[in-house]
Amino acid sequence: MRILITGGSGQVGTALRRSAPDGALLRAPPSKDLDIRSAASVKAAFSAWRPDLVVNAAAYTQVDRAEEETDLAMRVNASGAGNLAEACAARGCPLIHLSTDYVFDGRKRGPYLEDDPPAPLNAYGLSKLQGERAVRGNLEEHLILRVSWVFGATGSNFVKTMTSLSERDEVRVVDDQHGTPCAAHGIAAAIWRIAGQKARPSGTYHFASAPVTTWYEFARATFASLREADPNARTPVLVPIPTAERPTAAERPLNSVLDGAKLQADFGIPPADWRVELDATVRQLVRNERT
Repeated sequence: MRILITGGSGQVGTALRRSAPDGALLRAPPSKDLDIRSAASVKAAFSAWRPDLVVNAAAYTQVDRAEEETDLAMRVNASGAGNLAEACAARGCPLIHLSTDYVFDGRKRGPYLEDDPPAPLNAYGLSKLQGERAVRGNLEEHLILRVSWVFGATGSNFVKTMTSLSERDEVRVVDDQHGTPCAAHGIAAAIWRIAGQKARPSGTYHFASAPVTTWYEFARATFASLREADPNARTPVLVPIPTAERPTAAERPLNSVLDGAKLQADFGIPPADWRVELDATVRQLVRNERT
């Protein structure tokens, strides 16, 4: 199977490349060779590679900056997704497209289901929602996979930020935003499992993990993993604060919990325990620091 991966240098893209199944012929060109914002660039890449499957892991993810760079976020997350969907339709190949919990406003009590009405609070979430709509409107054979709180040993993410702050005396972290962290390599494993199914992928799904936590508790777990991986590591005093005490340019949903029952029922992919994934990630970060 010839598989084209966009965003191959990002967290999930890197995990996809490193965990590709035997027999998969991957192409993960850098953005200078495949600019999804350009329909012509996408068309040229499809002509050269002739993919059997496309995985779109490319995205503009600077949530706060998107409030000012809204046009750029839209061109990547919305127009870019639409360009890929149109090219897939012309080629006759399916598309697996990554989206986000930020399409929801976080006001629901309990986990979000796939058919809950979206209502993004910020420009980033709106751009991702428009990308979902572009995929659905241009391509029948698609699967939209919403993820949340992505972390891993590569790229920029909360776990890496926390470990970089481990030498501080005190770190203040919000404790009223709830979600389920998702490891990049776990998302990649789910994508490869979906891709290996005989049936063509279709519909919208939530990739979930367990248990539900807050950013503060996630930080506590990160530092506990760091002390386990490196007994000599210094960790700060953590102070829980409400979101109101840390204003940001983009408003964040207070509830980012996704329900993964549909993904488990259709593809046999149960929610992963993010605490196990976190331990493995922190151990890798410690090894990277030592080499």
